[in-house]
Amino acid sequence: MSIETMGLRESKKRETRQSISDHATRLFLTKGFEVTTIADIAAAARVAKKTVTNYYPRKEDLAFDHHEEFVASLADAVRARAAGEAALTALRRAFQASVEAHNPVAGFAGPDFSRMISESPTLTNRLRDLHDLREEALAEALAEATGETGKDLTPRMAAALLGAAHRLLFQRIQELTLAGHDNGRITSIVSAEADHVFELLEPALGGYAADRVPPDGGE
Repeated sequence: MSIETMGLRESKKRETRQSISDHATRLFLTKGFEVTTIADIAAAARVAKKTVTNYYPRKEDLAFDHHEEFVASLADAVRARAAGEAALTALRRAFQASVEAHNPVAGFAGPDFSRMISESPTLTNRLRDLHDLREEALAEALAEATGETGKDLTPRMAAALLGAAHRLLFQRIQELTLAGHDNGRITSIVSAEADHVFELLEPALGGYAADRVPPDGGE
């Protein structure tokens, strides 16, 4: 198979995946998440039900199509931090950048989508699971950064505090969205509130994971 053929095939897969996601989102918003079926989505996207589940094994994944990026976001920020930069500093900077960009990963989903999540027990539970998975991924990244093991309490405790802060700020963005504020106003409010939240964590975690540990544990 030529490189060009492989490229066309991958492009077609991306188009199909995006089409399924777009049709699913439209149906979720118009009919409601709970009552929309995989068959409805397949029919709208003009694909087989098996195609839908091949791309999205869980119906919730069709709603949270950024779930992989969301789960990895905090860990990625820690791993990408500058030399000598504490984890808290890197995460604070990354969060503020996400807010300025109105990133869905930070919680910017628009009023209709935010309302859909709040009204669906299934999506509310799945979002809680995703927050938990994000915290676990962060704990692993912090353990790597400090040379500790995944069973050590310190990276897990640090991840719990940092994860809780991000969970609270995500919920705050959702609250303000549902209250009718536009993204500009939400950005202004949450940026100031995030500064306060991260300042509260500074005494405990201000210098945590500032020193990189080489992957092999050597010098």
